Amino acid sequence: MGEIYSPGKLMLTSEYFAVDGALVLAVPTKLGQEFFFDETADAKSLIFWEAYHQNKFWLKAVIDYKNWQILETNINSSAEFILKTLKNVQSLSETKFKGTDSYNLKTNLQFPADYGLGSSSTLMNNLAEWSGIDPFLLNALSLGGSGYDIAVAKAKSAVLFQNKPQIHFEKVDFNPEFKNELIFIHLNQKQDSREGINHYRTKPKSQKLIDEFSNLTKNILLCDELDKFSELMMLHEQHISNFIEIPTVKSIFFADCAKFVKSLGAWGGDFVMSAKFDGYEDYFWGKGFTTIFGWDDLIDC
Repeated sequence: MGEIYSPGKLMLTSEYFAVDGALVLAVPTKLGQEFFFDETADAKSLIFWEAYHQNKFWLKAVIDYKNWQILETNINSSAEFILKTLKNVQSLSETKFKGTDSYNLKTNLQFPADYGLGSSSTLMNNLAEWSGIDPFLLNALSLGGSGYDIAVAKAKSAVLFQNKPQIHFEKVDFNPEFKNELIFIHLNQKQDSREGINHYRTKPKSQKLIDEFSNLTKNILLCDELDKFSELMMLHEQHISNFIEIPTVKSIFFADCAKFVKSLGAWGGDFVMSAKFDGYEDYFWGKGFTTIFGWDDLIDC
């Protein structure tokens, strides 16, 4: 049985403005998604799909890909999404789901689904690599979004990403000297990024504002001092807050925090980033946020 792996991601800059071409800095995580595959020449034209979360079974689907029908499943809504995605794979691939072979396909998501580290983007990239197709096109057909998460999964590296006038990304070395002073705190809930993007799209925006976030990204990438990095992160956070008219996560949950607190990705859930201070673990635990990672615990660059 063959195997493919894609890492998860964290979006450090530009958030919603990524869909309008702002430059994004994003990093890969040590946890991602595994994809296992095998083909059988049995003339049945079936897909046997199994999905696991942290090695625990959660989804089974048997799909007839000649007629694109779900023959068996334990979660219909999830099986419908898998069917739609695999149908897109068929339309883009020159080889997959073209004959009568059957496919045994298995996924294992290594992180909790509510972490927001890219359960969908890692799946898209794994399927694209397996079938020899463009992961950005598969993602656009199946999900939408800016595509920065696909870039991280494909590059398996920190990236600078921009999607206008066309998708472009490059691997970058983002390994700040102060990285071990940074921490990542989970907010105990997952944010719907599509909902956040839809809210963002209702608001008029200028090229000047988009360029401001691109410049912030460039400055953050080059920053070599924690104090300056913290200042840039607070400025970035306030600019987003002012535009989308949503209070910063620090003002809502951590107004008395001694350090900066920066949302990562869609606001309202998933992870935030901050910096260590005396008693930081007790501080966040006392507010009910008990999942805290250091840089080397979570980030793979």
